[in-house]
Amino acid sequence: MIVNGIVGEYNPFHNGHKAHIEQSKKITGADYTVIAMSGNYVQRGAPAVVDKYVRTKMALENGADLVLELPTCYSTASAEYFAGGAVALLDKLGVVNYLSFGSECGDIETLQHIASILLEEPPEFSEYMQRYLREGYTYPLARNNALIQYETSLYDAARVLESPNNILGIEYIKAIARRHSVITPFTIKRQGSNYHDRYMADNAETASAQAIREAITLETDFSNSMPESAFNDLFDEIENKNIMDLDDFSQMLYYKLLQEKNIGYTSYFDVSTALSDRISNKLGSFTSFKNFIEEVKSRDRTYTRISRCLLHILLDITQRDLECYKLIDFIPYVRILGFRKDAEPLLSEIKQHSKIPIITKLADASGILYSEPYKMFRNEIKANEIYYSARAIKNNTPAKNEFSTPLVIIK
Repeated sequence: MIVNGIVGEYNPFHNGHKAHIEQSKKITGADYTVIAMSGNYVQRGAPAVVDKYVRTKMALENGADLVLELPTCYSTASAEYFAGGAVALLDKLGVVNYLSFGSECGDIETLQHIASILLEEPPEFSEYMQRYLREGYTYPLARNNALIQYETSLYDAARVLESPNNILGIEYIKAIARRHSVITPFTIKRQGSNYHDRYMADNAETASAQAIREAITLETDFSNSMPESAFNDLFDEIENKNIMDLDDFSQMLYYKLLQEKNIGYTSYFDVSTALSDRISNKLGSFTSFKNFIEEVKSRDRTYTRISRCLLHILLDITQRDLECYKLIDFIPYVRILGFRKDAEPLLSEIKQHSKIPIITKLADASGILYSEPYKMFRNEIKANEIYYSARAIKNNTPAKNEFSTPLVIIK
């Protein structure tokens, strides 16, 4: 049995995602494709446009065989933690042979070479890096300059670190190496729209997820950019007013920030003392989640970084949590969101070889998990309750209860 792993957000699922799954199967000869998918929150520090069950259904209808949930503490983190959690999840299944990821570079040897330098941090490279940081360069620019000075042949290759999927791919490679995993990484060159493209051409078939989200807001046509089944799933959510946005969490965030203004926010993951002080000082200008990000951001703190930090505060994701989770090797359990009925042989293999417990019924978790693993599970439930509460308030409908929500099973 050959199993291919993919890490995705599918926010929402589009034609490029389907092509990636199909090409990966063709290249590897995989019998099954396992997706480690962000749940209700994504890496740019925002809620997913539609919930994880809808996005699971989109993936299973378009080539995926099994979808697993990547915990929120990793799905909302920087590339290193995001990749560390995702690779640990796939590795601990004990059956995954390949990790396929899209990249702007499309050259696995270049990505592996850069990853080896960043992983080993040779003394000469570290000295260059520290010098550029002392001179006031931002971390990404200091890293690029240090790479070029350390190895002049990387002059062109260092530019790959300017693209988000390349950076994430390098972190996947580093995480696989750190784990001494048997998983083989490979990359497929991204086609069509760039990751950051906000707008799509008329009838575009290769629009980015961001462009599709923008089209939803602008109420313009994006049907050609998604597989038909995924578009229908998304259209149903639009009709039911289930599309989620950062500003749907504004009141919750403002209340949380007010509550803790006097003690500060440094206990939360990735929130420095300087950032905590800036949040407190700017709180009087709060009008909405998005506007507050604009108020707080600065030359050395990007919009995405601020958004992630504020989301960590709202969801109670602390520095201590991440330190504890790292000590238990990132992922202490597998949570299944959905699968194809004909993938039951894959599930049997995972049950035989998985290094961690598998959660299919949430009610069983208290009898399976303990200590820090159970704390992670409870924190996940809380984060999802916040998501569904915000959606319920927005729509004036009852909040979804995950304990009574079935797995997504496609026949």
